[in-house]
Amino acid sequence: MAVKKRKKALSSGRPPVVTKLQNAKSMTSKTSRTIINTHHRLQKEKAIAIKAGDIPKAEQIEKQIEVNGGLKTYQAASIQGQAATRGGDSSKLLVQWLQEAGIIKKKAEKTALPQSVFRVLEVGALSTTNEISKYPQIMDVTRIDLNSQAPGIQQQDFMERPLPKGPEEMFDIISLSLVLNYVPTPHGRGDMLRRLCHFLRCQTDGSKGENGVLPALFFVLPLHCVTNSRYMDEERLMEIMASLGFVLCQRKTSLKLCYYLYRWNGKSSGTKWPRKQVRNGPGMNNFCIILK
Repeated sequence: MAVKKRKKALSSGRPPVVTKLQNAKSMTSKTSRTIINTHHRLQKEKAIAIKAGDIPKAEQIEKQIEVNGGLKTYQAASIQGQAATRGGDSSKLLVQWLQEAGIIKKKAEKTALPQSVFRVLEVGALSTTNEISKYPQIMDVTRIDLNSQAPGIQQQDFMERPLPKGPEEMFDIISLSLVLNYVPTPHGRGDMLRRLCHFLRCQTDGSKGENGVLPALFFVLPLHCVTNSRYMDEERLMEIMASLGFVLCQRKTSLKLCYYLYRWNGKSSGTKWPRKQVRNGPGMNNFCIILK
């Protein structure tokens, strides 16, 4: 199967979908981690081959991805990683932070702002029953993913989603949990972050909550993207996000992940962020974000 290079679409870095799916419930945590890590490594190797114009090598890697189970097996591993028994579902933290900001209360039928219904875009959605789904009276959630795993999740590439024609098609909250690290190229990651701004609507009715977090971006990355990269640390990430108009409201790290809640102020400086080495050492990764 020929490999086609596409500039912006996420699917240019995604594997073909195969029909044979490993049962997520039967996976051990070690198995799911191995699947996820191998998948990411092969995606990066394929992106490098495509960039170098080595199509035969890219096709060889693509075949290996198919042999390993493709996107469906990767998603099965990701779903298992988010299982409640393993402390998954990052939207629990999003709900907690929205509660702290006065956007929602613990009881779904009540809200600190009773006249408001907030539009949420969940990019890379794997489930329709996560924590954010428990607040239908408050959260109008649109879920998209490259390979829908359930009814209620639109099969769509965010990079190809039509731009909003007006405020009614924009969102108050975007969830981007473990998605940016999947984008295979640094330029593609920068393009995605910049594109997010077109989908967030600034509040004109004062409905920002007590702590002014709307419009909000809930952003989750593997911790090693900012702690073990030659080209990215948290300081540089904060500077990149600030240049796009994102103001940090909340931050949390776990053993494996870093979580951020940003408010978008609608102001982008247009600053360019080239690749820049911030540290070096054995065993470091090359995670990077480039903005043209």
